[in-house]
Amino acid sequence: MIGSAKAEDDPADGWFPESVAAGYDNPGGENAPEVVTRAVDVLEDLADGPVLEFAVGTGRIAAPLAARGVPVHGIELSRAMAARIAGKPGGDAVEVVIGDMATTRVAGRFSLVYLVFNTIGNVTTQDGQVDVFRNAAAHLRPGGLFLVEVGVPDLRRLPPGQDTVPFTVAPGADGGGYVGFDRYDVVTQRFTSNHVTVSPDGQGRFRRIPFRYAWPAELDLMARIAGMSLKHRWADWDRSEFTAESTKHVSVWETAPSA
Repeated sequence: MIGSAKAEDDPADGWFPESVAAGYDNPGGENAPEVVTRAVDVLEDLADGPVLEFAVGTGRIAAPLAARGVPVHGIELSRAMAARIAGKPGGDAVEVVIGDMATTRVAGRFSLVYLVFNTIGNVTTQDGQVDVFRNAAAHLRPGGLFLVEVGVPDLRRLPPGQDTVPFTVAPGADGGGYVGFDRYDVVTQRFTSNHVTVSPDGQGRFRRIPFRYAWPAELDLMARIAGMSLKHRWADWDRSEFTAESTKHVSVWETAPSA
């Protein structure tokens, strides 16, 4: 049986309502301490004053960054996600505004705006993604930085006639398990991330989230439209070289310094 969303889910929370937020901080993966620490190390190094996180979520990155003394603000669409920030060490110092990262404005000018973990792809139109870059630039002081962490489209794994790429097959030790796969439309650059979870007793849940992929060069053009230019592009938070074999990138664009 495929499960449905819980009754307490608020449609205003979009793709990240209470039923998702409740398990978003589960251990492992992107929540592993070593993963979080690498990202926070880079962001702390780049920050030279207050910072703003677009799609701050549950504060996975914002709270530990604030715990290091960096003034952190956040924009988050989902109230269910944002409600969990204050409970984390450092989270009570994060100032959060509920809204859409493409249009919502926060008072002040920032040294760094950042957007992590593929979230630029949650904006499913090119115009909307450009608006995210423009909104980031509008929040930055002269010489400020906009950082995006996002995967490289996995199209090299698609043979002719195939539109689906599995990214995780994880049988459970006590039965059940999890399967994740992406399904691409190479005409529209849209794809869905599909998640199938089956419990040991055979109960299942299916969740599909829409995305739009963009190549690094397209993101560079979006930055240029917003008045920014590329400063860094790394293959990961360890600042390793970005190559043809890289599966993701951490890119940093810079606004023009003041005259």
